[in-house]
Amino acid sequence: MRRRGYNQDVKEALRKNPYDDEKPGWALWALRLVLLFLAVTACLTASIIMYVRWLGAAQIDAPWATAGAADLNPAERVYLQTYLAARSGQLSESIAAGVEPAEFVVEPGQTAGDIAAELAQAGLLGDTTLFLTYLRYHGLDSQLEAGTYRVDPRWSIPDLALGLTQSFGQEIALRFLEGWRVEEMAAYLSTVTPAKIEADAFLNIVQRRAPFDLRPYRALEALPDGASLEGFMFPDTYRVPLDADTAYLVDLMLKNFERRVTPEVRAAMAENGLSLREGVTLASIVEREAPLASERPRVAAVFYNRLAQSMPLQADPTVQYAVGFDESTGTWWKSGLTQADLQISSPYNTYVNTGLPPGPIANPSLSSLEAVAYPAQSNELFFVADCNGQGPNVGGHIFSETYAEHLSNVERCRQE
Repeated sequence: MRRRGYNQDVKEALRKNPYDDEKPGWALWALRLVLLFLAVTACLTASIIMYVRWLGAAQIDAPWATAGAADLNPAERVYLQTYLAARSGQLSESIAAGVEPAEFVVEPGQTAGDIAAELAQAGLLGDTTLFLTYLRYHGLDSQLEAGTYRVDPRWSIPDLALGLTQSFGQEIALRFLEGWRVEEMAAYLSTVTPAKIEADAFLNIVQRRAPFDLRPYRALEALPDGASLEGFMFPDTYRVPLDADTAYLVDLMLKNFERRVTPEVRAAMAENGLSLREGVTLASIVEREAPLASERPRVAAVFYNRLAQSMPLQADPTVQYAVGFDESTGTWWKSGLTQADLQISSPYNTYVNTGLPPGPIANPSLSSLEAVAYPAQSNELFFVADCNGQGPNVGGHIFSETYAEHLSNVERCRQE
């Protein structure tokens, strides 16, 4: 019998599938499918259990947790919830190191990603991914508002997210000094440009060139039609939201006047023979004349005594008010009044007119208003600046009852 050649044996071996003898039967395939089904079922069951437990924990331990944004598809919702659940502890931690709040500006048109990146760059956010995930899940990524914020590094991510969607909750402090006239208040507003408050609009309302309803303010019931609100814009520090407008600020200042100038103070002014507007007018003069609050009741008494004797008040601040803005010094209160200034034709010039000027010349402090309500008991008619005043007495005055005494005090001051 002839043996086949070596090459023929090799060819037949190559044509033969080495796994032909190892093909699994149908039972093995069925077993594999069953095992795969069980594995997938177990994974899904575990995921559902974890998901349900997370929701339950979220409702108990995380009051900020909600069902999420309405526009999330089911897969995205489950993914975001799972991601947040796994990092729930981090959500309650501080967003950054440090304890000092810092100013942060969100510009119009910035995306959530832009804002997160700038927060991180400013050292105010450690985990931008977690922050953006939280925003997306709660639908806040499109609600971040432009504005200036005070971001506290001790905030949590939910605190930060809420804060950046509520620009109205952010405030700016405005400080109006005692004795400013309304033009100075407007100049200050034009410098700080706060919120939506406009300096020109402020002046138009206060000087009654723009409509503003005064009926809510009982203290202003007797104010003549069209009379300026000078004197009633109570000097104080005001905190206003970033979306406040001019009318909001005026309302805030008038309400503050009504609250601080109590009915008792107003009644005391009336007992002294003054209407509220007259009392505010006299207080505005006292404010500008007496830097020391301790002297204001005494200065007020001098003016009351002069009014009782029909003597002109001869108060330099009333002339300064009449002169107006001094270009040479860049101030509304010209120093070094000349004889020509003292003769200026104006109803506010108390050197040439007796009695009170037509209205307030500035916005007085509560101290000056109370000095007019409760003046000192004295017969003094004159005062002059104390040239020797030192320390706490700087800005003080020397008082006298007679003109001769007054001239002597003036001469002594000139010699010194």
